[in-house]
This record gives sequence, C-alpha cells and structure tokens, in this order.
Amino acid sequence: MKHLPLFRGIKEKLYKACSFIGAIQIIFLYINLPALAQTPFQLRLEAEKQVVVRNQQGEERVSWQKITDNTIVQPGDVIRYILRSVNNSGEVKNFVLTQPIPQQTVYVLNSARGNRAKITYSIDGGKTFTANPTIEVINTDGSVEKKPAPASQYTHIRWIFEGALAASELEASYQVRVR
Repeated sequence: MKHLPLFRGIKEKLYKACSFIGAIQIIFLYINLPALAQTPFQLRLEAEKQVVVRNQQGEERVSWQKITDNTIVQPGDVIRYILRSVNNSGEVKNFVLTQPIPQQTVYVLNSARGNRAKITYSIDGGKTFTANPTIEVINTDGSVEKKPAPASQYTHIRWIFEGALAASELEASYQVRVR
C-alpha cells in the first residue's frame, strides 16, 4: 500500500508555534493513494492547545485555543490535532488516514475520534495496527501475560472509513500530551 505525505509547509509553521525545548516532531498525514486517485480531496490539519480555567467556584472549564505563531507550548500541555477531509465529488471506497504520534508527545488514551471510522493503533512504528494494542509482560514466576500497551508506546493512529463514502466532510482527531 503506497501512502502520500501531505502538508509539507505546515512543519515550519507548527515548529514556530511550539516554543519549547525539544519541539514536537510535526505530524504528516498519509492517505491511501487508490482513494486519492478516485476523487479529489481537500485535506486540512489543525492544532489546538487545551486551556483549563477555574472559575470563582473552583470549577474547571476546558476550552481549545488554535495554535498560532504566538502560542507557547510547554511540557504537560495537551494538544488536539484535527484532520478534516472534504470529498467534493463522487463516491470513495475504503478511505484510510494514518497519523504518526509526534515525538516528544504521548498519546492521550481514548482521545481519538472519527466520524464513521474504525480506529486502530500501532505500537511498532506503523508496521501493524490493532484496536487494542497489547504488550507481553514477564511475571516474577516466569509466565508471560498480555497487558494493554501504555500510552507512551503508541506510535501511530489509523482511521479506516470502510465502505462507500458519498461527497461529505470527514473529521478525525486525537490528543497528545507534550513530554
């Protein structure tokens, strides 16, 4: 399966927006080439920083601030990436989006969303994908046990839009925490 990297110019813009030591390795979006050959798509990648504010009663309110050249991102901050795809023409079958988790960040478990998509994850650099990644742990008695992979081991997220997609907008998102 061939993939096509998009958003080449966004890397420099997001590096400027991420003003912290060990800047986030910026993401590249990959799409399935057969799907691209079937129809023209408009693809857009957006990044937002989570802002938590406490009111006078001590209640927290969460909002999202678009990342711009003036946004400061520090270790511990949560970033939400939103991938939007608009299909302006006919039906497309089996559209796939694959997104690497940026270095210097950790995936926020259960944060991936995608309208009408099956979501899978990789913990081996994008070689294999599964809905619930597991690792093998050797117990003190020598037995091997499978356990859920920790968030720090997630390397990629994949959204699979199965079946036929009519002209519409697709959206996929996920969150990461800056190390």
